[in-house]
Amino acid sequence: MPAQCAICSKQRRVANNVSHSNIKTKSVQRPNLQRVHANVNGTRTHIRVCTRCIRSGLVTKVA
Repeated sequence: MPAQCAICSKQRRVANNVSHSNIKTKSVQRPNLQRVHANVNGTRTHIRVCTRCIRSGLVTKVA
């Protein structure tokens, strides 16, 4: 399962750490994914969604 949001498809980003001497090393920035119970097509399932989608109300959580 990829580290990707089920709603907005947000996934990891690759960037460079740049030191004072301008040496570049790769770094990975991952989204803040949460595994939540959600109502998907009328059924209760686990999905991995980012906190931005949870906060903006794009996910209908089920207890």
